[in-house]
Amino acid sequence: MTQTVLSTAPAPMTAPLSQTFLAALKAALPGIATPVGLHEPVFTGNERAYVQQCLDSGWVSYNGAFGLKFEEMLTDLTGAGACAAVVSGTVAIEMALRVIGVQAGDEVLSPSLTFVATNNAIAHVGAMPHFIDSEIRSLGVDVAKLADYLDDIAELTPDGPRNRLTGRRLAAILPMHCFGHPVDMDALLAVAERWRLPVIEDAAESLGSTYRGRPCGSLAPIACLSFNGNKVVTTGGGGAILTRDPVLGQRLRFLTSTAKTPHPFEFIHEEIGWNYRLPNLNAALGCAMLETLPERLSAKRALQARYEAAFAGTNRFAMLREPDYAKSNYWLMAAVLAPEDAGERDTILKATHGAGYMCRALWRLNHTLPMFSASPRMPLNVAEAIQPRIINIPSAPQLFNPKSA
Repeated sequence: MTQTVLSTAPAPMTAPLSQTFLAALKAALPGIATPVGLHEPVFTGNERAYVQQCLDSGWVSYNGAFGLKFEEMLTDLTGAGACAAVVSGTVAIEMALRVIGVQAGDEVLSPSLTFVATNNAIAHVGAMPHFIDSEIRSLGVDVAKLADYLDDIAELTPDGPRNRLTGRRLAAILPMHCFGHPVDMDALLAVAERWRLPVIEDAAESLGSTYRGRPCGSLAPIACLSFNGNKVVTTGGGGAILTRDPVLGQRLRFLTSTAKTPHPFEFIHEEIGWNYRLPNLNAALGCAMLETLPERLSAKRALQARYEAAFAGTNRFAMLREPDYAKSNYWLMAAVLAPEDAGERDTILKATHGAGYMCRALWRLNHTLPMFSASPRMPLNVAEAIQPRIINIPSAPQLFNPKSA
């Protein structure tokens, strides 16, 4: 499916747009009691049993069987060669940047239209985000626009690409699959190869999504996941780094475990490491949730279809749909307002919150945040135009009730 094109000429309406939006929302969620959260977790499998095993065994911290099992399940699901489970998606990106050689003073090409964690991780290694624009189709990187931009501002040197305007090295590119909708990765990887740019796939929101039949998390040499409480799989808080290279995977597990060399009784540390490993207790929760992931993904797709039907009666707003090259996990479902109705967003959000539906606005664009306001950026006209028009609506899989379909 492709993004619905909204008319720029609104049809006559007798009710305020906020009430029309709220009525469509209610029609899509018959019999659902309010308040309705945006994406609350639901535990329907072995979560309690696995957590209880940790409590009974005493293995609740960084060692234990569930940590390794969780990593193995993620490599099986994504087809990655190795995995290191860590305490958040933010530190997953940070460690990915470190192991590919991003250094203080470098620039990393990254979308402004993303959750702030993507660019916080760049700052954590002492580098600087260089903001790039997004496209309406996926809300991800506009690859064609990026290619033209690099032709204008970049040059290849023996150390890799460099920004001619700032003199800084362009050290990597960080595409993020927004709301689970994959970026056009084949086109992006072709641009990256031309410019000798390492690619880190920010798959924090896209576990279970596929791009041309291939799982997100396996589309670049290194990728990152998040298991925050609102994700399709949660460990309470957590993340993971996926890589095609088993040797690199072992290196990542070593560095995120305080760089401790295994020994039966000695504490041997020969380099600086990070205490980032995911505790066994959290991994147990993740193992149980991965076991029931297919059922949740199916329910979310059914919920998206119901929203599309309920929202089809107006040209003032429409549901964002997966690109035609992808199958999305529809992590967060999004309604897109017509361009001339962008100013109605906050009125709609006040109405939905007042009625008990916890909708939300899209993140503020990162280049507008004070800590990133001086970062280099390309023209961001699409991101700036679309940001005021996006409303995320309740997206949890348990909101789809087959009996009322």
